[in-house]
Amino acid sequence: MILTGRAGLVALLCVLPVALAPWPATAFVALLALLAVAVLLDVALAGSPRALQLSRAGSTSARLGEPVDVELQVRNTGRARFRGVVRDAWPPSARAEPRSHPVDLAAGQHVSVPTRLMPVRRGDQESAVVTARSIGPLGLAGRQSTHRAPWSVRILPPFLSRKHLPSRLAKLRELDGLIPVLIRGQGTEFDSLREYVVGDDVRSIDWRATARRADVVVRTWRPERDRRVVVVVDTGRTSAGRVGVDPTASDPSGWPRLDWSLDAALLLAALAARAGDHVDFLAHDRVARSSVVGASRTELLARLVEAMAPLEPALVESDFTAAVSAIQRRVRRRALVVLLTDLNASALDEGLLPVLPQLSTRHQVIVAAVSDPRVEELAEGRSDAAQIYDAAAAERSRNDRRALAARMRKHGVEVVDAPPEELAPALADRYLAMKASGRL
Repeated sequence: MILTGRAGLVALLCVLPVALAPWPATAFVALLALLAVAVLLDVALAGSPRALQLSRAGSTSARLGEPVDVELQVRNTGRARFRGVVRDAWPPSARAEPRSHPVDLAAGQHVSVPTRLMPVRRGDQESAVVTARSIGPLGLAGRQSTHRAPWSVRILPPFLSRKHLPSRLAKLRELDGLIPVLIRGQGTEFDSLREYVVGDDVRSIDWRATARRADVVVRTWRPERDRRVVVVVDTGRTSAGRVGVDPTASDPSGWPRLDWSLDAALLLAALAARAGDHVDFLAHDRVARSSVVGASRTELLARLVEAMAPLEPALVESDFTAAVSAIQRRVRRRALVVLLTDLNASALDEGLLPVLPQLSTRHQVIVAAVSDPRVEELAEGRSDAAQIYDAAAAERSRNDRRALAARMRKHGVEVVDAPPEELAPALADRYLAMKASGRL
């Protein structure tokens, strides 16, 4: 049984006759009994909320930032009319509107009540319970019950860096057909023969063709297709830090580093697939959280966004030894390994750096990291003593990142350290540069 605000108002109004009555105690008991009878009668006449039959329909997936419409279908299987409110509860991050729906159903009738979700986080949004509150004809009291009507909506990564894909595909077409690559490198394919010009690599001279033509002839090479690209995303504690500005909501704290890394991984995977390379994906901290292996070009992006959607940062130190072992078990031949993590000296000194040579000797490695634009802003402050201290701390942080990147480059590792919005295009450009130079 529940009481409404009207019952409280009626009780408040009863104070006046009690105060004016010659026998206040008698008046109080009489009015209280009358109000209790009215409340019990209202409860008895209210429709049973347990007689409601609930089901759902609507969308089961959407990209982050897009609205999701879900319908709750309510059928009154009881014999009394149901007048009241139905509250469809969702997690706060789902931003469900409206929170409650007025419902007036005769026996045997049904109605669909819509709820619009505006999620602010990736992952699976699970519906909570549905609370039905039936109010009696007097509006004083009613009955309430809770129902289970499970529904799940998977919120996928928004892939905001898709806007950079057409320009990178244009560069890829130039590399593939219009501009021959003149530098011979490992993992390149023979394209054609042409006359030698100053600056050509002497190792590319075709001596047999030179003897036949009585002129120096060189081979031209183009990037090899069917290479293996392994994208590894670190989901450890450093991936939880929020940087930049959240592009899908008005959250001043920005996106987690993990989301920026996933966005960059999607752009690189789309570009590499168009280039004819095979792309595998692995999310890892202390254990493997998600993976995509052996996906075809047509299904790659769909499988990636499904695998990325439920990923959340784990507040533990990443085990890079286990991650490197997982990569080596999955990839036998030489491949391009792209590790998306943070250039955090305290996390990488004892984690990644000791095992990085094992990876770089067998594979080509790129380490990509999201830098914090706030650090750059702090480094410029000089107006007062507090800003000078902040600038000194920011400068030390930048120097630590540069020193860490330099140590990685000594092991033959490429390093991409860019602000959040620039990480995805910068990583794609580094991939294209490796294609152009014949290193991939």
